[in-house]
Amino acid sequence: MDSYELAIRIREDAMTMVHEHHASHIAAALSVADMMAVLYADILHIDPQNPELPERDRFILSKGHAGIAVYAALAEMGFFPRSELSKYYTDGSVYSGHVSHKEVPGVEFSTGSLGHGASVAAGMALAAKRAVSPYRVYVIVGDGECDEGTIWEMALFARQQKLDNLTVLVDHNGMQALGWCKDIADLQDLPTKWRAFGWHVIDVKDGNDHSQLRMALHESVSGMPTCIIANTIKGKGVSFMENKLLWHYRDPQGEDYERAMRELGAARHAK
Repeated sequence: MDSYELAIRIREDAMTMVHEHHASHIAAALSVADMMAVLYADILHIDPQNPELPERDRFILSKGHAGIAVYAALAEMGFFPRSELSKYYTDGSVYSGHVSHKEVPGVEFSTGSLGHGASVAAGMALAAKRAVSPYRVYVIVGDGECDEGTIWEMALFARQQKLDNLTVLVDHNGMQALGWCKDIADLQDLPTKWRAFGWHVIDVKDGNDHSQLRMALHESVSGMPTCIIANTIKGKGVSFMENKLLWHYRDPQGEDYERAMRELGAARHAK
């Protein structure tokens, strides 16, 4: 399946998981679905039949509250049966609200405490360098997550260690929790800030456009870590959820769910 079909499936699976189990963070999952789809369909060197392949690429979703997108992508790629998704957010399930690697094939690291996933990704990239291993490390962080000091400590560390096998994708949708980033802690010009920390920066104007993302993910500079600023739309793919603060925590029920699924189905036919 191509990245476009995978993105639709991730969105449909995520919508159903949140709907059925009254969970949260559907808008965040919709925001990262395109990045996830391009990574899993076109970029990552991985094997669903051998999740522990030593030379596999590593992917970490540092903004772990969007973990339903990871579970959906892994199920669609064949790491585990899609029927497992029905266990999401249930008592005793390994498919927790924030993404967890416990007994979930294909998840590299449990996240949720913002900023930590990016630091672990840098450590993995350094380990690859020292082991002279070919794998690359990719991590998605939120723009609100960039308020965390650990993000910038990692940025300094990665540049100092010349981790050119590390790519950070910033999900720059301008929103965090129940507010706008500019009103909570205005980071202003993110590309300039990452460049100031010595990173190779690619500013993707439409972070939901697969061709732009694919091109950016194939770009790297020797001796420098890469940061892709993906300017996305939170809630992308469902018209009434796009750029709406309400859908950070709200779960779609009744007509909201039916309308969302109709819109996602229409996107498949329009593809």
